[in-house]
Amino acid sequence: MEKIYGYARVSTREQNLDRQILALRQYVKDDRDIITDKESGKNFDRPGYRSLRDTLLRAGDTLIVKSLDRLGRNKEQMKNEVQWFNTHDIRLKVIDLPTTMTDLPDDQKWIIEMANNIMIEVLSSIAEQERETIRQRQAEGIEAARQKGKHLGRNPAQYPERWAEVYSAWNAGGITATQAMKTLGLKRTTFYKLAKCMAKKD
Repeated sequence: MEKIYGYARVSTREQNLDRQILALRQYVKDDRDIITDKESGKNFDRPGYRSLRDTLLRAGDTLIVKSLDRLGRNKEQMKNEVQWFNTHDIRLKVIDLPTTMTDLPDDQKWIIEMANNIMIEVLSSIAEQERETIRQRQAEGIEAARQKGKHLGRNPAQYPERWAEVYSAWNAGGITATQAMKTLGLKRTTFYKLAKCMAKKD
């Protein structure tokens, strides 16, 4: 039996999935068929997505996302994923790309495929560029905080040494918040304050 699945993603644990889920509910009847991740879009190694792609999706199924960058941000990997969907007869629909949501007779599906390929190519490039901009801003912010701390002395509101390394490990689920706080020597309120500031840059 053909099924319709939804996929929603945000980059950090502090960000909210509600807006995407609300949009997906217009097309996906059961919330259990909406798979979510709170992971970076830099690659597709995310628990929710891997379960969806490798276990749930079958030929003839449809996958719906709110926008293309919720699926991923790396251009080359995005193209590979879209090709995988095509090869396995899985329909990808993007709510923010109206042509992908259109259903046409079998003999006219080439029109949708042609339009989608053009827009996916363009938007994949934009999504990848946005990710690079975010990464650069984060690096500049961390460096500015480090420089400020070096001159003004230790301040709990500043990014401590090894912040980028430990934050990335925690955000990816590799370590717990408690372990991150202990490694960085931060109190709970300070840790989450810095984490929230970092999340806003993504």
